Parts: sequence; C-alpha cells; structure tokens
Amino acid sequence: MPEQRRALAALGPRMLKLAAERSAGAYPFLVTPAYTASARQLLGPDALLAVAHKVALGDPTSTRAAGRAAMQLHLGMANYRANLARMGFGEDDLTEGGSDALVDALVAQGDAVTAAKQLRSQLDAGATHLVVHAVPSADRLPTLAALAPELDLYRKATEPRL
Repeated sequence: MPEQRRALAALGPRMLKLAAERSAGAYPFLVTPAYTASARQLLGPDALLAVAHKVALGDPTSTRAAGRAAMQLHLGMANYRANLARMGFGEDDLTEGGSDALVDALVAQGDAVTAAKQLRSQLDAGATHLVVHAVPSADRLPTLAALAPELDLYRKATEPRL
C-alpha cells in the first residue's frame, strides 16, 4: 500500500492525525521529548515517528551559538513558531535567535555522553527513529563519530536478550 511507504513532515495535531490516518507516520523537526510523547499518543503505538533533533558537541557558549545559527531559518517560519508556541515557548523564546532555554531544549549539547543522553530522551518519549542533525554542518562527521558509540550502547541495551 502506498500510504505505508511514506511519512508526513507533521508538526501540528491535525497534521499528526492525517499522518496516522494516511501514511506510515510522521517526521517532526525542532521538537522536545514532551512533544514526541504527545505525538506518539496521537499517532498510536505502531506508527513510525522519526524525530529529527539537532546536536552540537562542546562548551555551552559555542554549542548555543551553533544551535542558534542552525535554527534561524526555522524561527522565521510561521509553522515552526506556532508549533514552538504549542510546546510552551513564548515570544521571548523565539526572538533574537532564540532563548537559551529554547536552544537547550532543541539542541543536544555537551560532551558525547551528555548529548547522547538528551538524544535518547526522544526515543524514551516514543520516537521509533532518531534523525541526528549535527551542527555546525562543517564539523558533522567528527560529531557523529563521537556520538555513535554512545547511541549504539542504547541500542544494545534495549535489544531483546535471548
């Protein structure tokens, strides 16, 4: 069936409902684990929920700057602003590149262990797949290489034991 071969880039509740009814699931971007948990409830237990989450490794000053730069385009789009407002972020969080609270919620940061823990919170909240967006993009391969062992530990820990 064609609907089982596609997912919708869904943010709001009506799009999530449409994704549940007419596709394999949803692919949300710039969302918190709390959003992921509510999306899982709307989609049902068997739907695909491939959550995209940004990550920047390093100290908070540089990671927040990289996160802000990576989110600039989206913070100017009405659909993302509306979804961030539904998640509880106010206008103060969405201006001047985004508040520290906004960046910290949407960009996994710190060392690889700390960032992987934040990324895993999306899986714990109900995501079936995690799409990791390393920022800045020029340094993405070292970032992904540093994260891979930490995220693999999670996969191994959740695999059924025979």
